[in-house]
Amino acid sequence: MNIASALLRHHVRRRRSVPVRPPGARAIAQQDNLSTHGRPPRNGPLVSSFRMTSIATTEASGLQRLLVHRIGPVATIAVAQLSGTALWFSANSTAADLMRLWHATEADIGWLTSAVQLGFILGTLSIALSGAADRFRASFIFVASAIAGALFNLGFAWLSTGLASGAALRFCVGICLAGIYPMGMKLIVGWAPHRTGQALAQLVAMLTLGTALPHAMRVIGAGLPWQLVITASSVLALLGACMIGVLRDGPHTLTKPRQTRPGQAPHAASRSVLQVFRIRAFRAATFIVIGIGGLGSLIGGAFSQRVGSARVALTALSVSGLCAIAFALGWQTLAPMPLFALLMLWGASVVADSPQFSALAAKACPPELVGSALAIQNAIGFAITVVSIAATTALIERIGLDATWLLVPGPILGLAGFSLTTLRARTAR
Repeated sequence: MNIASALLRHHVRRRRSVPVRPPGARAIAQQDNLSTHGRPPRNGPLVSSFRMTSIATTEASGLQRLLVHRIGPVATIAVAQLSGTALWFSANSTAADLMRLWHATEADIGWLTSAVQLGFILGTLSIALSGAADRFRASFIFVASAIAGALFNLGFAWLSTGLASGAALRFCVGICLAGIYPMGMKLIVGWAPHRTGQALAQLVAMLTLGTALPHAMRVIGAGLPWQLVITASSVLALLGACMIGVLRDGPHTLTKPRQTRPGQAPHAASRSVLQVFRIRAFRAATFIVIGIGGLGSLIGGAFSQRVGSARVALTALSVSGLCAIAFALGWQTLAPMPLFALLMLWGASVVADSPQFSALAAKACPPELVGSALAIQNAIGFAITVVSIAATTALIERIGLDATWLLVPGPILGLAGFSLTTLRARTAR
């Protein structure tokens, strides 16, 4: 693969003297000082295995120039990700309303969340194993998925009549999210390949804020029907689709060529854990604890430029594991303010490792397979969350917040697995 890449770069340099561009086309300069001149010929011997898609070879619209030169491609993708992932937990922000209207329990609301996760897993596996993540333009998949997700989310708000129909529509939203989150990562790699750790940290920061955003919207619209809060999430997703539709793929995006062959629900308990979501102050605190993960991602991204993605990922994973242990030990005895500080530290660290592990994965695989690799990595990660969410939610109804002990093995196993993998790689050298 290294030899092929070197030959391709040599071939591209030879073609730069006569750039292949349609008449009147304008090249878009990269903010990361990355070259966008020319492109390999379509019939070249190496390009037969994959083709480079570059918006440098297309006519740049006024809006596109604004996004690239004024806002910046990475910031644009991050904001679009913020808007698109508002669909993720939009139903959770209305948990109290759904429990009252559908006579649902905490476990039922947990299954709504699990339906999204299962849909996301199925979607990521589908686009990864079918090769669609690398065969089609990432911007096209992102836009189509955001539009479809917004429509399914609207269906959940206005057409669902109970847990069964609601879970089915949330499952469809999860499938659509598989085309938003991993493809946002691929767009980042296509625009900023030389600083993926920091750029992906910005992306995951926006993902975290996006998942927390419905809680903030619920606080703002406390007196509004719950359907309007979910509708607002769909509007944001459509906005994100428009932004990516204008920006399109980066000049360093590689895509593979297309192949020629192709009973009645039980009533909620009188003292329910999720009843606290009816408290305005608690909803605000929830937004802060979840949303601060965005700040943690940004800080981790900045440090990754100095100490590397691996060290940042291991540090964040270690801190989040310690926070999980501290919460499980002290949630009954800690005063409110120290407990809130612990939750904020946990919220900041639990997300910060994700973009760094994604950056490591993107660097470790061949460039033309980045989309599939990131998609299948997300599928495995979110498959684990389905089990943990379902198990923890079920246990909370029986033993309370001591159920959080179930979250402790995750960081420990993650640290052990990464350390063993790194040790084997060094030994193989």
